[in-house]
Formats: sequence, C-alpha cells, structure tokens
Amino acid sequence: MEAITTPQFSALTTGSKSIGRSENIAMVALNFNRRGRKDCVITISRKPNIQSRSFHLGLPHSCNHSQAPLLESGDCYTSFDEDWLLKNKAQEVASCLNGRSIFLVGMMGSGKTTVGRILSEALGYCFVDSDRYVEQAMGTSVTQIFELRGESFFRDHESEALQKLSFAPRKVVATGGGAVVRPVNWKYMRQGITVFLDVPLDALARRIAAVGTDSRPLLHFESGDAYTKAFVGLFTLTKKRSEAYANADATVSLLHLATNLRLEDVSDITPTVIAIEVLAQIEKFLRGNNGTALLVGMLQ
Repeated sequence: MEAITTPQFSALTTGSKSIGRSENIAMVALNFNRRGRKDCVITISRKPNIQSRSFHLGLPHSCNHSQAPLLESGDCYTSFDEDWLLKNKAQEVASCLNGRSIFLVGMMGSGKTTVGRILSEALGYCFVDSDRYVEQAMGTSVTQIFELRGESFFRDHESEALQKLSFAPRKVVATGGGAVVRPVNWKYMRQGITVFLDVPLDALARRIAAVGTDSRPLLHFESGDAYTKAFVGLFTLTKKRSEAYANADATVSLLHLATNLRLEDVSDITPTVIAIEVLAQIEKFLRGNNGTALLVGMLQ
C-alpha cells in the first residue's frame, strides 16, 4: 500500500477514548488513496503534546470481507470503542469458525470465565464453565469433590464433561486449569479451537489472593499469607502444566499485549480487549498465519 503523506480527508473525528484503563487522545482521518482503497491514519497520544504515534492502515479483510478497522501494532491493537470493535471482529471471525466451539485453557485466575462470557455474547455462542458443569452433574462443589473423593475422581468427571461438550457446536468453554494434563482431553478439545490465556504468575497470585484460596483446592497450604500461598502453588503447577499449555492452537500473552499497549501492569488490560485479542489469534490460526497483514505501515 502506498504511504500517503498529504491525505485528503473525507472525514475527521477527534476525541478521547479509553484504551485499557488509560486515557488516550486520538485523531482519526479516513481517505481513499490513489488506488481507490480506503485507508485510515490514526494519531494516538497518551497525553496531549507529550507523546504520540501515528499508524497508516488499510481496512482489514476477513475470510470473506471485513467491516471493522482493527488497529494493530505487531500483535497489539487499539480500539476507539472496545465494544464496537469486539462486535465487528466477532462477526468477522464467526464466518471462519463455522460453528466450531472455543476452549479456553490456562491457569486458575487467568480470566477464562470472564473472557469466555464476553466472547460467547459477542459470537452468539453459549458459555459453559467446565468446573460448574461437573458440579451440576455431581451435585456438589469442586472443593468438596477434591476433599471427599480426590483429584483423580474429579479429573475423570472433568474428562467426561469435556467429551460431552466436544460434540456440542457454538460454545465457548472455560476449562479448569488442570484440564490440559490428560492427553485425552486434548482429543476432545481439538474438536474446536483451543486458546491459551497466558498470564504472569505475579498477576495470577494477586488476583487469587484478593478473593482468597478457599475455593482453590490445589492451593491449600498450612501457613503463609494469601499471596505467598497462591504464588508458590501456582509456580509448582505451572512447571507441571506449561508444556501442556503449549499445545493450544493459539496463545494470548497478556505480558506481550501489555507491552505493546504500553501498559505497566497486565491488570490494566480490560477483559474486552483480551477477548478481541483472542478473536484475532483465532483468526490468525485459522488462516494458517497467511492472512493479509492488518498493519501495512507506520508513519513516524
């Protein structure tokens, strides 16, 4: 695509929008280049007259066509209206999914349930939490199952649940953190698309410590404050599961996303932005990494 140094704007909009949880000042200019294709030039400043970045993008194409201007810098994007962009990106990706379900995997506290609900609503899918699915089938909580019957008993019923869910189309499934350890579960989840939500241990520990570890049977220790117990337990579990998580079809790294969004803390990334990134990574996987690049240039 040709760089436009002096664009003739057909529309100009200025305003302040929230990106993550920080305020950014944005100016958008739309125009048609000399080949008749619509381009978008965006200038983003964290604070007026202090720091700005300009992007020169072509509107993206999905498997068929796209109506949503996804703004990317590497694997990161900026949205002037997160809900609007989520809706349009969901419509774009839905045409590629063809009803296939999405299985979110990741450590406890990684946001699978929160992000899963947002994704299901955007895609018009049903949301299922596999832990809650097992609880309803067994008539008791996961914590009680662990205490009375043991982890192996729970894993057996977890596998049964994933097998049943694998036959059901148009679902977003938030799996339990340990669902990835059994190879047979991957056989079931491969009926859909698997996405790993990769969250730094420190952020996971802070999230879990904030609500307590009582509902986390694998994080029960005799002594230590909530954060220490959570961090130590998560560190041990991560060493056992990291190789399994790598089997996912797509990965959303919150650390990478925060870096590209210039956020100091991954907790500043909103669930909606994470959901949009999930959709972008699913689309990338479905295209076999051969899709049209959404970012076609950057103006300094």
